[in-house]
Parts: sequence; C-alpha cells; structure tokens
Amino acid sequence: MYNSKIKGLGYFVPEHVVTNDELSKVMDTNDAWIQERTGIMERRHVSKGDGNTTTTMGVKAAKIAIERAGIDKDDIDFIVFATLSPDYYFPGPGVLVQRDLGIKTVGALDVRNQCSGFVYAISVADQYIKSGMYKNVLVIGSELHSHGLDMSTRGRGVSVIFGDGAGAAVLGREEDSTKGILSTHLHSEGQHAEELSLIAPGMGKRWVTDIIADNDPNDESYYPYMNGQFVFKNAVVRFSEVIMEGLAANGLQPSDIDMLIPHQANLRISQFIQKKFGLSDDQVYNNIMKYGNTTAASIPIALTEAWEQGKIKSGELVVLAAFGSGFTWGSVIIRW
Repeated sequence: MYNSKIKGLGYFVPEHVVTNDELSKVMDTNDAWIQERTGIMERRHVSKGDGNTTTTMGVKAAKIAIERAGIDKDDIDFIVFATLSPDYYFPGPGVLVQRDLGIKTVGALDVRNQCSGFVYAISVADQYIKSGMYKNVLVIGSELHSHGLDMSTRGRGVSVIFGDGAGAAVLGREEDSTKGILSTHLHSEGQHAEELSLIAPGMGKRWVTDIIADNDPNDESYYPYMNGQFVFKNAVVRFSEVIMEGLAANGLQPSDIDMLIPHQANLRISQFIQKKFGLSDDQVYNNIMKYGNTTAASIPIALTEAWEQGKIKSGELVVLAAFGSGFTWGSVIIRW
C-alpha cells in the first residue's frame, strides 16, 4: 500500500481579461452589484482565434505539471479529466489529452461532477495509486464556460460568475504513510439536481430530431440555471460538514489546517467557512476575484498559485473542499 502525493502542479488561463465594467456594457449590471454578491472583479474568457478549448487549456496546464513533477510524459500511467464543458458531446477530453500530449495508449477517464469534479478526480487517482495499480496519474480540471453563457440581462445571475481556465496535477507514490493524501471524502444529493443545472442538450429532454427542428431562441434550458440562495445555503452547510469529516477521519482539528483551498464558487461562501473555522487570511487561498468560478479548474488553479507563492510548505496540512451541481461535494486532506 502506498499513499499518493502531488508531485507537480500547473495551470493555464486565457489572456483575455473581462472586467465587471465590460459586462455592464452588454447586460444590466455593474461592478458594485457583482462584487457585493460574488466578490468577483474580473474573469478570463477565451478569444476567437486564440486556439483555446477545454482540451488545449488542459494540455497546457498538464505540460507544466508534468515538467514540475520531474517525469516524462510517457511515465504517465492514467489520465483523469474533470469538466462540465467538453469539446465534444462525446468522446470526452481525456482521450484528446492522451492524443495531444502524445502519451502511449494509457487509460483515460472523464469525470462529470462539475464544481466537485477535481476533488472527485483526485480521489479516483488516489485510490488507483494506493492500490498499486498505477504509479503516475495525470489529473486535469478544465473549463470553457464563456461559449455557453447567456450574456444578456436575462442570464446575468449566472453569466457574471463564470470564467475559463485549466489546472492540472500529477499524482505519484508516497511511501511515507504520514505524508501525501491522507484521505478523501465524497458525497451527493441528487434530489436537488435541477437547482444548479443545464438541462439541454440532454437525451432526457427530447429527441435530438426535435431539438434540431425546434431550435427556439427563447428556450432557456440551453443556458445554465442556478437557484442562487438555495445553493448558497446548502454549500455553507456541506462545506463545513465535509471538511470536519476529513479532519475527524485523521484525528485532526480545524486549528491544524495550514492552508484551505476551497472551490472558488463565491467569495462570500469562502469567507463564511473561514470565519466558522476561525482561520486567518493566510490560511485560506482565494483567487475568485480575478478568475471568477472556473468550476472543475478552480481548485487546481488556486492550489498551483498558492504553491507557487510559497504559501504551502513541506509538512503542512492542506485541505481541499468543493460543493456544486448535483448536488455533489467532497474534501481532500493532504500532508504536504
């Protein structure tokens, strides 16, 4: 039995910065309204002709993570790709990464758990390594939201929140059982599935021929829907529960946390959790202010930035936690 550890991290975001003031030119909103409700000041969107897709952004982040892990791409035994915005309806982006990186014919798995996607993907990779099945697993979270948002006043409650980007991690073996990923904890509650969802295109909505024949521009099911207040109330409860679950499983207390990396859904949620656990600003890393919510990419981007800035050091306790559509939520407890 091995523990797994994060050997390398990387992230990529598009160059194009979209400020709140720019959004106010296409919808009835303003900087103060957005910041008050979400904490977001700007986000990144892909630009026409820049070549960025969910897969290519994931590949760029992965190349950095592989280099930092000190391994060759052919040392990768398995790929786990988390996203809600794949390039194609099928196949998923995992195999496209395998192709574009020129990796040998290893397995590639796609994870569709939205905001909790990276936490779920890390948990899968962790189990594969702990079982001894694989030695090096590439985990990617990547999202291209901007092409699927309702950039009008009708959709402002959702569209102002999301940004594009990708993050990646290489997980490898750790022989010291006191280090690396100590445990992961996953949950779901499907009874609230429609409270944060994108209903179409989906085979359960109607026959594909009907979708093609009846392309109604007023059909809002083609845009993301979020019951904001309901999601917020559930998020703060589930975040707290799953963090405490992870700490308790390892005989730890909130005071043992050196760095909490929460999914960047809403700065107000992160601040609520920070206050509840009595953590200082130096113990929680947030970057939603400049990237918005990048869903499955948000934790790996934030984790990479925190590590790059020297905010995470060897021996420290790092906690990852996420909540999102499904509802799904989870946590990862790491001794760095």
